[in-house]
Amino acid sequence: MPEFDVTVVGELNLDLILYGLPHELEPERELLARGLSLTLGSSSAIFAHNLSALGSRVGFISRIGDDPLGQIALERLAAGGVDVSRVRRVSGPTSTGLSVILPRAGFRNILTYPGTMNEMCFEDLDLGYLTSARHFHLSSFFLHWALRPRMVELFQKIKAAGLTISLDTNDDPEDRWDGELHTLLRYVDVFLPNERELSKITGTPDLDAALNQLTPMISVVAVKKGPAGALAQRGKERFTAAAPPVKAIDPVGAGDSFDAGFIHQFARGADIPTCLAFGNLAGAFSTTRSGGTEAFRDRSHLEDFLKQHWRVSKSNTSEKASRSLKAEA
Repeated sequence: MPEFDVTVVGELNLDLILYGLPHELEPERELLARGLSLTLGSSSAIFAHNLSALGSRVGFISRIGDDPLGQIALERLAAGGVDVSRVRRVSGPTSTGLSVILPRAGFRNILTYPGTMNEMCFEDLDLGYLTSARHFHLSSFFLHWALRPRMVELFQKIKAAGLTISLDTNDDPEDRWDGELHTLLRYVDVFLPNERELSKITGTPDLDAALNQLTPMISVVAVKKGPAGALAQRGKERFTAAAPPVKAIDPVGAGDSFDAGFIHQFARGADIPTCLAFGNLAGAFSTTRSGGTEAFRDRSHLEDFLKQHWRVSKSNTSEKASRSLKAEA
């Protein structure tokens, strides 16, 4: 038996979310927020925390500074059941990163100090630890500046050890969407972009054209569509799933939570409709509390939500998948 279901390499920091700020931020004015949340942030840590809350055994490698923000983030991740024994704490001038998120009507501003996440390098990784799992996941490709020169080598070693691999690039702050990404995608089994990221990576706003470009090299492409749900394509098979109805409070971390739900099922050998439905469910559940992990920290809230929605979500997705396969035939 592998030690873990999933191992993760990625960033570990906090999110400071300020609610209710004016749309225009006037210079030299003291602008008051109506609410605040300091919560575990970063795509990788949110994914790992929520994946563990769903019942997967998760190992995590990251690099943090020797500072209070890093300690708080580490404690939050460990409290979620994630193994953090390989997280490296480094003293020096670079501190742990922090994201400040300003939610708006229909969008959000994200201001990030990358900190130590930019400095994590290949030498920080324990390959024996990473390969003691069924599956490997990496988020925030474009933020791993020091690791990117050897990212292809990392994926080759992970793949050679027999693991499946998933990738969520997240945003490219430089808006270039190039580098080693297209080479890296050849080693990916599950690619997890949202619609905007898919368009940027493939260079086309047409969903069908984008999927046709990627599916010859990637086994499964699962595309997050926000309130419209998600779709997944495997070869010529396409599956869709609607998002379950919830009273959404905060969309921060919903995409990472979708990833956690999808991979929780995928690492157990579930079929694609089941993975898609559970991903949608986890993403929707995330929005019921402030921040990306707060909903998952409430065990009874999670159990009640799954009891209420899981059977219906799975049934609806399976029916749509069946109709799609008949149409293909």
